[in-house]
Amino acid sequence: MAKAAEKIREFRAEAKFQRTSPQKAKLVLDLIKGLRVEQALNTVHFSTKRMAPVVEKVLRSAIQNATYVSQEQGLDVDVDNLYVRTAIANEGPRMKRIRPAPMGRAFRYQRRLAHIIVTVAEKKSATAISAAADATPAPAAKKGTKKAATKTTAKKPAAKKAAAKKPAAKKAAK
Repeated sequence: MAKAAEKIREFRAEAKFQRTSPQKAKLVLDLIKGLRVEQALNTVHFSTKRMAPVVEKVLRSAIQNATYVSQEQGLDVDVDNLYVRTAIANEGPRMKRIRPAPMGRAFRYQRRLAHIIVTVAEKKSATAISAAADATPAPAAKKGTKKAATKTTAKKPAAKKAAAKKPAAKKAAK
């Protein structure tokens, strides 16, 4: 039997109650999803969005959490091998505000808050991936089975409608 797959350690950091809408924060977070940590830091650092410094701070915190936990638990985590596994922005509580309107009225609006969560994990090395592939056998291919060819039928052209003819009797009557 194959060995049990090693559990991939994830390290996360959160920034709660950030004064932006989750939609705007997701624009920055979508840029770094799946990238290596070094490339993600460069991307966020040179982004012109207002939330980029906050996302950079959360990403750096997640990296520091990875190094700290690995030292405390005696894990062998390579910081250069980390990548951004998930980067999400959840909605926080909304602040209800009132804006003055003409003729003594008032309009309500909401200030949205976001909770930003960034998770980093270590990528499997190429040797670990090949060892895992060798341990699990590939399913055997069936011999002698061929895919049945499907016959495509040509589309028929649309039938032309006959032009309505005006009776000659009406013309003569006038």
